[in-house]
This record gives sequence, structure tokens and C-alpha cells, in this order.
Amino acid sequence: MRSRPMKMHVQRLVTGIAAVGLMLSLGATPAYADDEYKVLVVGDTLGYRHSHIDDTTLAVIQLGQENGFTVDVWDPRQTTRTLSTTPFTTADDLSQYATIIFASPVDGTNDLDPVRPRLLDDVELSAFQGYIRGGGGFVGLHAATDSMHTVPWYSDLTGGGARFRSHPAQQTATMRVESPTHPSTAMLPAEWVRFDEWYNFTTNPREDVHVLITLDESTYNPGSGAMGADHPLAWCQNFEGGRSWYEGAGHIDANYSDPLFLAHILGGIEWTAGVVIGGGDCVTFGEVEAVLAGVKDGSMKYAQLSAQLEAYLDDAEIAADAGDHAVATATLHKARAKAHGLHDDVLVSKLGDLITWQEGLRS
Repeated sequence: MRSRPMKMHVQRLVTGIAAVGLMLSLGATPAYADDEYKVLVVGDTLGYRHSHIDDTTLAVIQLGQENGFTVDVWDPRQTTRTLSTTPFTTADDLSQYATIIFASPVDGTNDLDPVRPRLLDDVELSAFQGYIRGGGGFVGLHAATDSMHTVPWYSDLTGGGARFRSHPAQQTATMRVESPTHPSTAMLPAEWVRFDEWYNFTTNPREDVHVLITLDESTYNPGSGAMGADHPLAWCQNFEGGRSWYEGAGHIDANYSDPLFLAHILGGIEWTAGVVIGGGDCVTFGEVEAVLAGVKDGSMKYAQLSAQLEAYLDDAEIAADAGDHAVATATLHKARAKAHGLHDDVLVSKLGDLITWQEGLRS
């Protein structure tokens, strides 16, 4: 059993031009200088409607009142709270939101019928894509993976192409916190026992995302769609310039009055909004490899350094997958030392994130 970390590696971003410049240079969402920001909750449904949507909306509004952000709502079924028209007009219009929260907006497209109306039409989808690519944030809750099945880009945004496949009867199960120093998990127990509706996904997203929480299938009956020993449930990633965070639990209405669950959700909101950092900031080995591949010079020196760094990353990933986080950390320190020779600040910073992540897993 993993013990809890002695220190929470969570930091609030400092304000000011220097901090904002650093965040932009790393391709992340900048902090808000006045500590005030706005989020959007999307609960619009074209298919099955989860009863928790209204509860989720109210809970996020309350979190905002307590933590310094305001909330707009797009959900015509919540007639007293919703905006009068779609906010998904242009990327510029959406940029007023630090992050956008999809609260189980099921649209019924799981039959993959290309002409079936989806949550966002072409114009709205283009606006959303521009918003994410401009540094926007995304929080997906529960059935956020059961929407826009006919849009591969959205599947990648929610996490590695993993979509809702099935779920067994609601029951008690054990979640295991895999990345305990992230701002959204630092408050959680290593083993988190809850009653909920547990999703099986169409694919395992691990290769493309930073897994935060897994489900222990030995503690419940996962049904015919069982994913096996490795069943990610919550994850996050840096995606096309923006930040994405997903939690597959949250079907039960009572979740949204549970202080611990809400603290977890708040961490996801604040991380995607760029208000907090920590725990490696959802870096993945694949993300760092992509940054390295983009460092071009053409000289023999750069080619040799790149090859050495690739080897270090491969060795560190193998060690991490084997659970030897001490070796992974030591190897990454060697990689970062070499990376300075390539004179790429983003690469050095991302390697630092990998080190922070792996160090947090050593306890």
C-alpha cells in the first residue's frame, strides 16, 4: 500500500507579468492576475440525462463562491440558470472562460450515426477546438466520455480515445490513487472506497494520458466489459496547448455534497484553469518525447544529444512502468542535465515535470 506523501507538492501560481510569461512559454493556461476568473458548466443533453447534472451545477457554483471564480451555465433544461444562447460561438468568445466543465452532457451519438445531432455542431466544435488550442481548460465529469462519439478529436481531448463502453450495477469499489501529488489528488487517501457507477472504457488511455486514479476490479464486479488489472478511471493531460482533466466517477447525486469528492473536483478545475500547479502537471513520457522530436538543429552535436536523451527517456519509462521510480528519477536527472545542451527551455521544464512526477511516486 502506498503511504501518503509527507508534503503536498501543490503550489498556487504567483501573479504578475513574469509568471504569466513563463506559463505562456510552456504552453499552459496563464494565471489570472486578480485571482478572479470564470468557468462554464455544460450540462446540455440530447440523449440520456443524468440526474446529477443539476446537483453538479449547484456544487460548482458553490465552489466558485468559496474559491474565487464565477460560473456560467449552458443547459437549456436548467431554465433559471442557463445562458439564453449557446456560448460556443467563436474561440474568442469562449476565451472568457478559464476552463469549461462538461457535466455528463450525453448526446446519444454512441450509435456512431454520422447524421445524428451531436452536442456541438460544426461551428460550435470549431470554436471549442480553437479555445483549447489557445490554452483553454477542459474538465470532463463521468459521462463526458459518452458524448460526441463521432468526433475523434473530442475522444482524444477527453483522454487517449477512451470512450464510455458499459457499466455494471452500481456498487462499492476501491479506487487507488496512482499520482498522489497532483493538485486534484493530494487530498485523497491512497485507497478511496466509494459507492458509484463504474465505467468500463473502449480502450485503455494510459499511453496518452497521465493516470491519476485506477479502479481495483478485484473489489467489485466490473461486468462483461472488465478492463482487467489496469483500469484507469481518472486522468489528465496537456493537450494541443490546453489542459484536460477527467474523472469517471460522479454518477451518484450524493457525490456533489461530499466535501472530499468536491475537493478533488476543485483541484481539477483549478489545475485546468492554470490557478494551481504541481505533481508534474500531468506530463507524460510521450509528451516529452514529442517536445524532444521538435527540437531541430541539424548539427551532429544536436543529433548525438537527442539520441542520448531518447535513450534516457526510454530507460526511465521502462523503470517507471516496472514501478522502480527511484531509478526512473535518477535517469531523468541525467536526461535533464543533457537537455541543457539543446538550449530548449520547454524541454528542460518538461523533464523537470517528469522528475517531480516520478519523485512523488517513490514513497
